Amino acid sequence: MTLYHFGNCVALIYVPYYLTYKYSGLSEYGAFWKCIQAGMIYMFTQLCKMLVLATFFPDNDADIGSDLLGEFLKATVDIADLVGLYFVLSGIPGKGHSKVLTAGIGWATAEVILSRALLLWVGARGAEFDWKYIQKCLESNIFLIQHISSATLIWLWSRHDLKTNLKPIVTALLIFTAYKGLMLDILLKVLMTGPWMMLVIKALVTLATGGFTLTIYAGLAQAIGIF
Repeated sequence: MTLYHFGNCVALIYVPYYLTYKYSGLSEYGAFWKCIQAGMIYMFTQLCKMLVLATFFPDNDADIGSDLLGEFLKATVDIADLVGLYFVLSGIPGKGHSKVLTAGIGWATAEVILSRALLLWVGARGAEFDWKYIQKCLESNIFLIQHISSATLIWLWSRHDLKTNLKPIVTALLIFTAYKGLMLDILLKVLMTGPWMMLVIKALVTLATGGFTLTIYAGLAQAIGIF
């Protein structure tokens, strides 16, 4: 039973990533090694973030409500993720959709391997079933959408042919992406919701952000004819 639970968790995490890669057409562009490179940049970025957090914020156990300024400054470090994604996109040739999908999938896959593989191996193989591992698996799929949206926003922000009236919207969405984790933590702390409702709220916010991003991207793509 424990092995069956572990297999379900692994499938729930990695099958959506595989299907996204397979049916997005990235295999036709030979994007596998570019995804690997994106994962390497992700690891380097996380190492830099850990060094900054350990140097300037050695006490990471403080409650959100007790030190809001400190939590805000720690959340600011997440801007490094956007910088890392920018460098990933800069090193990927090709059309817009292949660039953002390669960067987003590579980044998200590296994150899910580093943050979920050991957790599932140690926890999901335990003697007792626990819903928290299913929740972590579903959250990983939310992260996939989130990182593809972030890569798309960075690509849009770097375009010189983006309409002037859309530039502030894209910039605002990027800022929201960087601080979304902190804002959701504060919201969920105020609402005092359960883990399943927390997951639903995170999914809805991520889908809304992705929807806005897709709308802007589709408008620009049709305008410049990259479809």
